[in-house]
Amino acid sequence: MKRRKLVWNVFPYYLAIIILALVLAALYASSEIRRLYFDEITDALEIRARLILRRVADPLAAGDGATIDSLCKELGQLSQTRITVVDREGRILGDSDQDPAVMENHAQRPEIMQALAGTVGTEIRFSNTLQTTMIYVAVPADTDGAIIGAVRTANPFTAAESALAALYRKLLLNGLIITVVATLLSLFLFRRITRPLAQLQQGATAFADGRLASRLAVTNIEEIAVLAESLNLMAGNLASRIHLIEQQRNELEAILASMSEGVIALDANENVVTLNQTAATLLEIDPTGAQGHPIHEVARFATLHDFIGRALAGDRPVEQEIVLTGEPNRYLHAHGSGLLDAEGRRVGVVVVINDITRLKRLENVRRDFVANVSHELKTPITAIAGAAETLLDGGGEKPDDNRKFLEMIIRHTARLNSLVEDLMSLARLENETEGGKTRLSSGDVAAVVESSVLTCRQIAQTREVIIEVAADKNLMAQINPVQLEHALINLIDNATKYSAPGSTIYMAATASDNEIIVSVQDHGCGIKSVHLPRLFERFYRVDAARSRHQGGTGLGLAIVKHVVQAHNGRVEVKSTLGSGSTFSIYLPRLV
Repeated sequence: MKRRKLVWNVFPYYLAIIILALVLAALYASSEIRRLYFDEITDALEIRARLILRRVADPLAAGDGATIDSLCKELGQLSQTRITVVDREGRILGDSDQDPAVMENHAQRPEIMQALAGTVGTEIRFSNTLQTTMIYVAVPADTDGAIIGAVRTANPFTAAESALAALYRKLLLNGLIITVVATLLSLFLFRRITRPLAQLQQGATAFADGRLASRLAVTNIEEIAVLAESLNLMAGNLASRIHLIEQQRNELEAILASMSEGVIALDANENVVTLNQTAATLLEIDPTGAQGHPIHEVARFATLHDFIGRALAGDRPVEQEIVLTGEPNRYLHAHGSGLLDAEGRRVGVVVVINDITRLKRLENVRRDFVANVSHELKTPITAIAGAAETLLDGGGEKPDDNRKFLEMIIRHTARLNSLVEDLMSLARLENETEGGKTRLSSGDVAAVVESSVLTCRQIAQTREVIIEVAADKNLMAQINPVQLEHALINLIDNATKYSAPGSTIYMAATASDNEIIVSVQDHGCGIKSVHLPRLFERFYRVDAARSRHQGGTGLGLAIVKHVVQAHNGRVEVKSTLGSGSTFSIYLPRLV
């Protein structure tokens, strides 16, 4: 059940009663006001009718319709009232607004019927003649006790409706004001009643949070005062008992928290007794919700469960390297030893774990790097050694053969030199990127683009490839011109290598809202989508044989990635097999 504060359990009903009373009072008042207003209008119309009757009594008795009609129009204009005079048969003898000759007989009008019957007739209805709602009052005209006709006065009811509407609006506004004032006053009174309870609740919450030194205020309300004193006494007793427990716990937690190793204490049933934050982070578990639960429920790693089982079963400490499978895998070094009670009996096991994932990754990177470098160096060294041995053994007896072997040595020496230079550049870029040593300054990206294209244009002409450039002006960014040019040269060089003779490379530099985009687009062989995620890894080649034939070292795109990262940007590639590739560099723009 949803809980609510006391004020919201009582106040809505209290407010509903206030609103209901105001609504009923307003309905009654509006009904009475409407009735009084209607009586006032009808009384005024009746008085006018009787005054007019005095003027038209003689012509009415004589049946002088022309005089009556003239008086009706004159008096109607003066009094701003519609006046109609009918004879005993209901025929119109005079009307202030219309020609009596064209008006129909009024004998069947309700107010006329009442007046001809000898009483004052009153009616509210829509007038087809004037096309508006009218209030009609008709008085009988008699001579010597005989009814000879009736005088009817009328006024539009719209004026009365407008006046009543204005009055209703005032009633509504005043009712709203009264409601708001009553609501505020009621809330103020309820607050005075509930404030001591709220203070009591806040004090109890403070006790629950461990702030036992605080004390509840004792009010002048008897029931609340007794409860506050009882809670204060309870807090004092608990404070002394908890102090010692907290001191011991804090000492243990301080020791465990200061350790860089993860520590897990388990009982004989493999239930978690305690663990520090390091262990919780390594095993991705909640330290507060793990205590008291079996380890296999809070950490679902089979290799860890097997190790804990061995540690509990054996009498000696055990060690093991544990692999936690996932994305990516994590590697832990675990050490388990017995957990003893005060009497020296074995009641569980303590497991200390160290995260060696980073060491494993560094080892794998080093191993892969050594393997890749060794593989890249082996081919040119083998070729140089073979050519040199052939020349040494006199295999090149012909001048043309000697030249061929010497050219081979020169070609592979240049490849070795390129490989060493790229390795040194990559190592320098990684060192500067990780240490934040890359020097960036405000510069025009378009100028760097033009410079890189100028550097590569000769090689492109040799390969019969055309380079077209479209670079916007004033593309300002924080850049290192030398490094950025190096990266662009690598992209252009790759594009020319994998483009067919006679094709065109498009290079563009544009600006978006907050980025500068430099793209190199070729129409070469393209790249399969499976290769794109790994394209910027060191020594990764889509086609190893063709790359080496083109003179590539496998490090060019890795250098591009590190240069862009040093510029706080990113690099992306889009490629369609058989249609070409587009490499795009995104740099933060200076506004």
